[in-house]
Amino acid sequence: MSEGDSVGESIHGKPSAVATFFTRLGQIYQSWLDKSTPFYAVRWAVTLLLTAVYMVRVYILQGWYIVTYALGIYHLNLFIAFLSPKVDPSLLDEDEGPSLPTKQNEEFRPFIRRLPEFKFWHSATKGIVIAMICTFFDAFNVPVFWPILVMYFIMLFCITMKRQIKHMIKYRYLPFTHGKRTYKAEET
Repeated sequence: MSEGDSVGESIHGKPSAVATFFTRLGQIYQSWLDKSTPFYAVRWAVTLLLTAVYMVRVYILQGWYIVTYALGIYHLNLFIAFLSPKVDPSLLDEDEGPSLPTKQNEEFRPFIRRLPEFKFWHSATKGIVIAMICTFFDAFNVPVFWPILVMYFIMLFCITMKRQIKHMIKYRYLPFTHGKRTYKAEET
């Protein structure tokens, strides 16, 4: 490979100004993401605010229903991944791999999600921002009878959630916890 053939390098082997700019921009973005990690309530509040702004924009403009439908399907897929265990018990044989405890004396194995909360939030927020950007381009404003999309989405949501709830009941897992267990101190 000759000098300057690698991506982001100029002829003299130094990173180009554009590559340096985008590298620095990525570092700043990652820094902000890292700082926001412990503040889950604020992160979700901002995401809900972005969702409200997007919905108001779609309502006022009376269009972009296909983009909104695609965003809804994307969020539904993220939510299902968030509710699902990392290792699907239906794919494991009875003799192989970990299983959830069914008796009091069995070892406790915590529920590990296929999609962690932070990645769920990050992907959902990126989806809303991308959908918002799409509303600035008329090419994405495909004319469609929106009540059919709403009915289809509600039907799809109900069928998908019914299947997910049946899976939870069959394999006895609950994807939500209410914090860490605390025990009373023994009084002596």
